[in-house]
Amino acid sequence: MKQLHRQPSLSKQHRPHHRASLSRSLASYLLREHRLLFVLLGFLLASSFFLLYPALAPHPISLSSAAYAATATSAIRNPRVFSFSTANASPRRLPVGVRKKPLRVVVTGGAGFVGSHLVDKLLARGDSVIVVDNFFTGRKENVAHHLANPRFELIRHDVVEPILLEVDQIYHLACPASPVHYKFNPIKTIKTNVMGTLNMLGLAKRVGARFLLTSTSEVYGDPLEHPQKESYWGHVNPIGVRSCYDEGKRTAETLTMDYHRGAGVEVRIARIFNTYGPRMCLDDGRVVSNFVAQTLREQPMTVYGDGKQTRSFQYVSDLVDGLITLMENKYIGPFNLGNPGEFTMLELAQVVKETIDPSARVEFKPNTADDPHMRKPDISKAKSLLNWEPKVSLKQGLPRMVSDFQKRILDEK
Repeated sequence: MKQLHRQPSLSKQHRPHHRASLSRSLASYLLREHRLLFVLLGFLLASSFFLLYPALAPHPISLSSAAYAATATSAIRNPRVFSFSTANASPRRLPVGVRKKPLRVVVTGGAGFVGSHLVDKLLARGDSVIVVDNFFTGRKENVAHHLANPRFELIRHDVVEPILLEVDQIYHLACPASPVHYKFNPIKTIKTNVMGTLNMLGLAKRVGARFLLTSTSEVYGDPLEHPQKESYWGHVNPIGVRSCYDEGKRTAETLTMDYHRGAGVEVRIARIFNTYGPRMCLDDGRVVSNFVAQTLREQPMTVYGDGKQTRSFQYVSDLVDGLITLMENKYIGPFNLGNPGEFTMLELAQVVKETIDPSARVEFKPNTADDPHMRKPDISKAKSLLNWEPKVSLKQGLPRMVSDFQKRILDEK
């Protein structure tokens, strides 16, 4: 039987040649008159636009809760013409590459005196802030004005217990800082300093965040060196009534450096000296708040001992600037953050009298245990490496604090 063989069709025979011809034609077209160069250039420009688009967008505008709701309603009803602008808003555009990416920042103890001012500054520069506070000394009123801000979050939590968050930076301020508060429950105070710091360092290690510890001038104890430099190791009573705070902070510094050396965590350490300003607790036992509150209540100012012991007082805005500067810098520290202006307790009482009531009286009482005789920071390291130094004098800052205390004391009546 004759076997038939199917011959391939003409179109299939010539298909490879046809494809090769098309490829040669396309290549010839692209290479002619530099067309390929223009195609690549257009692709590069389009890619650059999408990569840099977030940096070209204006800053978000902070709105009250009512305005925020009205704005959202308008956007739903008429999305095509809606834009995030208000009559009073004037968003500034910075050149591409100048504006920094907003950060996710957690502030432990952020509802407290210093923490709330730090939160104000971080939100004002465009960061997203999570406040973690157990409200032992912090107050919701200190951060209530941020509750409608979508970049702000408030969590009631004790740092003695672990917490999981996704953040870029951690400012660890959580710990009672006044003698009245840290002596109230000394075991809880040292647990906060040790376990709380361990938990926050563990969080920093897990998520790769930069960690800043707010330590204290109390690590120097009753110093034998004056003024105190960061290289001074201190003169501390390890079994005294203040040691829960003094030794707790010294241990926190140890843990911070061990996590840096052993686990590669990026850390910063600030040693804070006496700080004053609005939002301080009225009755926290610290000398400035004591003197101001007693004078406003027409009570005598209580001076412990002979009143010749010295302290240095920095205004809270100077401290906040120092903390942020340290966090954003490359140096680990420790750094003294304080005002080197030195006052005896009697000199401070005189400034308070001149500011509030010249007829105010002073009452002397026996001194407390382990009270340091002298306290003055040497800030030459912060000045040279961080380019930071305080700007607000006691006579400039005290009236601002007095105004805040007057309103709160009137609310008590």
